Amino acid sequence: MPTKPKDIVVVDDEPDTAEMFAEMVHLLNYRVFKSYGGVKAMDLIADRKPAAVLLDIMMPDLSGLDVLHFMRRDPRLEGIPVIIISAKGLPSDVKKGMDAGASSYLTKPVSFDDLREAIQKAIEK
Repeated sequence: MPTKPKDIVVVDDEPDTAEMFAEMVHLLNYRVFKSYGGVKAMDLIADRKPAAVLLDIMMPDLSGLDVLHFMRRDPRLEGIPVIIISAKGLPSDVKKGMDAGASSYLTKPVSFDDLREAIQKAIEK
């Protein structure tokens, strides 16, 4: 009997970008759930308890770092790996994301191979 695919939540305020990452994740045989903002993402993550979250930082309603802080304070969500995918690529941005509890930090644009590797590392931990 085949195993059920694991869930991954993609959070990005740009629908085209979210769709692109969702398609990449789908090609890796995961079930994908998308959120186009931080506030809705928190509800979706709490509801789905996914195997991993792909999280943008710059969003208009609530930053990805705020979502990450929310997850790390919730005992039910604190262990879920978070892969930040952001256009913010300065060393100080990466440090902030990693210090907040991200599993990895990828700078846009992200290749399929880099995304696959980050997801595999995050889920295997």
